[in-house]
Amino acid sequence: MIQSVCVFGDSVAKGVIFDSVHQKYILLKDSFLNLLSRAGNIAVNNYSKFGCTVTKGGEILKKHQNELCKYDFTVMEFGGNDCDFDWAEVSVAPENFHIPKTPVSEFEARYSSMIDQVKRCGGSPVLLSLPPIDAKRYFTWISRGLNAENILRFLGDIEYIYRWHEMYNLAVYRLAIEHHVPLIDISSAFLKTENYQSLICEDGIHPNENGHKLIGSTIASTLREKAAVPA
Repeated sequence: MIQSVCVFGDSVAKGVIFDSVHQKYILLKDSFLNLLSRAGNIAVNNYSKFGCTVTKGGEILKKHQNELCKYDFTVMEFGGNDCDFDWAEVSVAPENFHIPKTPVSEFEARYSSMIDQVKRCGGSPVLLSLPPIDAKRYFTWISRGLNAENILRFLGDIEYIYRWHEMYNLAVYRLAIEHHVPLIDISSAFLKTENYQSLICEDGIHPNENGHKLIGSTIASTLREKAAVPA
């Protein structure tokens, strides 16, 4: 029986959604972690931060490394911010070479180090895959107040932004296999849902309230399946 977990991640794990009515980001009361905590009576310490990359996540993890052995699982969710570009710079000079916040090779190396660190500290790491983005809405979002035509020149086509994000998601799957750690497949839960875009906020990247419900139910069902398998 799971009694406690700690979580390191970005705004998705933090429970941030975009409120279209008030046009601002807010913390969702019924985020997937809060839903799991209440339903399973699980103590959750959430160290996730808005805009967090694996670099910042590694720094936060180090501060709490002595606590990790106390939890049943250390859950990690990264990639959405790491793959992001400085869109203002892209807008000004689309012909230039631009690098994301964390190049994918560095992303894998840093994430790999975090997994090893959790193990060294006596923790049990669990990775979450990424919910897919809505490329059209995300393109509109990142282009606000910028030169959308130039950003599109840099991308080549709008759907490229989906493929780029998915490349980081695949890296998460590889890391889980290489390190022999559990991965909870959030991505498939979204993709097999008819019109998964309805589960994404206006910004095209953050799961909305219904998206959080799906993530919560996916994690809960995965845990139930694992519990039913004899050791």
